[in-house]
Amino acid sequence: MPFVPESVLKKRRGQEKIAAEKAAATKKSAAEASAKKDIIFKRAEKYAAEYKAQENDSIRLRREAKAANSIYVPPEAKLAFVIRIRGINGMAPKVKKILQLLRLRQIHSGVFVKLNGATIKMLRLVEPYVAYGIPNLKSVRELVYKRGYGKVNKQRVPLDNNAVVESVLGKYDILCVEDLIHEIFTTGPHFKEAANFLWPCKLSSPTGGLKQKLLHYNEGGDAGYRGEKIHELVKKML
Repeated sequence: MPFVPESVLKKRRGQEKIAAEKAAATKKSAAEASAKKDIIFKRAEKYAAEYKAQENDSIRLRREAKAANSIYVPPEAKLAFVIRIRGINGMAPKVKKILQLLRLRQIHSGVFVKLNGATIKMLRLVEPYVAYGIPNLKSVRELVYKRGYGKVNKQRVPLDNNAVVESVLGKYDILCVEDLIHEIFTTGPHFKEAANFLWPCKLSSPTGGLKQKLLHYNEGGDAGYRGEKIHELVKKML
């Protein structure tokens, strides 16, 4: 039997140990990924059923109100999508500060905002510089999937993998992109963390351009509140 130096044997044993550890880790991560995949799929199904139930309830209540010769008043919106449409020219310092707080530092950038007394007052003050409204589920989903980037270690990272979401928001039980969409659309208990994780959406100039940036939407312009019609503007800018 040929003589093999001790150093070679030592190196070989080390390599075998590393290979065995690597194989065990790969097997473990594959098992975890498979289990996680089932959890994510079940959650997605649950969210789809929840959205459908909400839609059906809204239709039913509207029909009942119509049958009773009454008016259906939907519940107050909790979520707004805000798009900056104007630059810095002639801007008051207070308005500039509010736009910084809303993270709208660039023109055609957009953020999700939870509506409460404080944020509504802020939006009123910056109305001439932004277009905002109530996004529907389709708009939220398209914005996250098409223009969604996460903040990981202060870096802008594309949401091309559920692991990106889980690495930052896993401690809040937000494991995948569908969890993130659900948390934002329903303004859940961890909305602040989820919205902060999402980098402001960098949108394109709207197809066909804006009509009149200096006028309010109610006057035939583009600035200010536009309710559920925001999805039309989002569609042009995606």
